[in-house]
Amino acid sequence: MYIGCTNDLKKRISMHNKGLSFATKTRIPLKLIYYEAFPNREGAENRERFFKTGWGRQYIQRTLYNYFNAKT
Repeated sequence: MYIGCTNDLKKRISMHNKGLSFATKTRIPLKLIYYEAFPNREGAENRERFFKTGWGRQYIQRTLYNYFNAKT
């Protein structure tokens, strides 16, 4: 799971999948499964900080429970 903040989501995912990000280059290809949009950067950065806490990671896991536990 990768959590980040950007103002150009398509460009950011492309950069990650090309191996241009140190944080994710060993885990490519990445697949976008969830995102949230905010009208301003401050709100987005606050939400990013929350997701990087234990409570935030639990929230994501609960929210995406069916995705993470799907049998394919």
